[in-house]
Formats: sequence, C-alpha cells, structure tokens
Amino acid sequence: MRGDNLQLKQATKEIRVYREKAYRCPIDVTLAVVGGKWKASIFWHLAQETMRFSDLQRQFSDTTRKMLTQQLRELETDGLVHRETYPQVPPKVEYSLTGKGRSIYPIPEQMCEWGRMYLKG
Repeated sequence: MRGDNLQLKQATKEIRVYREKAYRCPIDVTLAVVGGKWKASIFWHLAQETMRFSDLQRQFSDTTRKMLTQQLRELETDGLVHRETYPQVPPKVEYSLTGKGRSIYPIPEQMCEWGRMYLKG
C-alpha cells in the first residue's frame, strides 16, 4: 500500500501542458478538457446519437449560439467530437463523438447517476 501511495505522489509531480497551461494533477486536466457549462451535457446527447447543430441548439435553449459553437469547437480541437459538414444549401453540419470522446462518456454517465442519488438524499 505504501508503494502505491509513493507512485501516486510521484505521478502528481509530472507536469503536463494543455492549452499552454501546466498541470500537475490529471484530474485538473480532465476538468479543463470536459469542464465548461455545457460540455458534459453535450457529451451526454452526442453519446445517444449524431446530432445536427440545430438539434443541439434546441437541447441547449439557455445558451447562445456563440457559446454552443465555442464549446463544440473546443471539443473538436481536443479530438473528442467530430464535425461533419455536408456541401449543400442550406449547410448541414452534424456532430458525433470520436473514439476518444466515447472513452470519456462514462464520466458524465456517472455524474448523472451521482446527481440522481444526491437529489434523493
């Protein structure tokens, strides 16, 4: 057990850089990637199905088009969301999770379950 503790302490001393910011803790990196007011919910919806931008916008009526676009672009830049643009008029854009995006899906799923349990008291 003591060896495991030492490994954990050594692992947290490693510095990783994400978006030009240094992180010592992998949890902080995870929160930087999937944090943001809408990202966990975006993951949740895209895990269910591929969605057009307009469909996502209807799901997130409390946010602006600009904010939703920003969150989706960050997820796309991080390789978690795939954006498919179809050359037609009017433009058609679909979003889906990549393999890397699907790998993180259990986190919002567990968050949802924890929230349900928390609300039950």
